Amino acid sequence: MFNNVAIECPEPVDGQCCVYILECIDHSYYVGFTTNIKERLMRHEGKDASLWTTVRAPVALVYVEVHTSFIEARRRESQLKKWTRVKKERLISGEWQKQ
Repeated sequence: MFNNVAIECPEPVDGQCCVYILECIDHSYYVGFTTNIKERLMRHEGKDASLWTTVRAPVALVYVEVHTSFIEARRRESQLKKWTRVKKERLISGEWQKQ
């Protein structure tokens, strides 16, 4: 169904923000950030988070980064949204960090 293996959703921690990538049923990627990853993922699964994921449900969590700063997380989200599909796939697979 999905190209990537879904990962376990981490428990939210006060003061942390998560940048995440979801793989949608049509194999597109959605990049977002949140202070409560479990709640946000439930909203995506319930088709109540974004128009993009609502029409492309179900979704699978395939990547998460934890940040200690809201600003840092927003910047990283913005950066990842500009990346090509290939670059996102390399990040998801772990190949990007090997360089």
